[in-house]
Amino acid sequence: MKKPFNQIKLTIPSRSSNEQYARVAVSAFAAQLDPTVDEISDIKTAVSEAVTNCIVHAYKDTIGMIYITVGLFEDGTVRIKIRDTGCGIDDIKQAMEPLFTTGGGERAGLGFAVMESFTDRLRVISRVGKGTTVTMEKIINTRKENR
Repeated sequence: MKKPFNQIKLTIPSRSSNEQYARVAVSAFAAQLDPTVDEISDIKTAVSEAVTNCIVHAYKDTIGMIYITVGLFEDGTVRIKIRDTGCGIDDIKQAMEPLFTTGGGERAGLGFAVMESFTDRLRVISRVGKGTTVTMEKIINTRKENR
């Protein structure tokens, strides 16, 4: 894929109060591609899940930084990278299985499944003790005649 024609980078502390800011900031930036309401909703939901994973799992009992990069591409793709430098994931395949959680009884274990269902591509890279990077891509329907 070519370089994005526009890109932003955000760094936020892993406080639950910042989850809403992240989802609104990313979706507002993606609005340049003129997405539908459903496409914006999908982006917000996927970002929400990824940021929440950083807050709940990566930085369990501490505050760390969450690094968000959003790139917009000429073909209508929005690429969202959400990275932490937290505890990392020991077994990515297991972590991506629906209902698996390390967050205790109050967690549903659906974060990655939700991210996957609301985006067109999901990639997770992690190293224990180093952190996790979640890359999501959403293709915005750029053909107006289909709306």
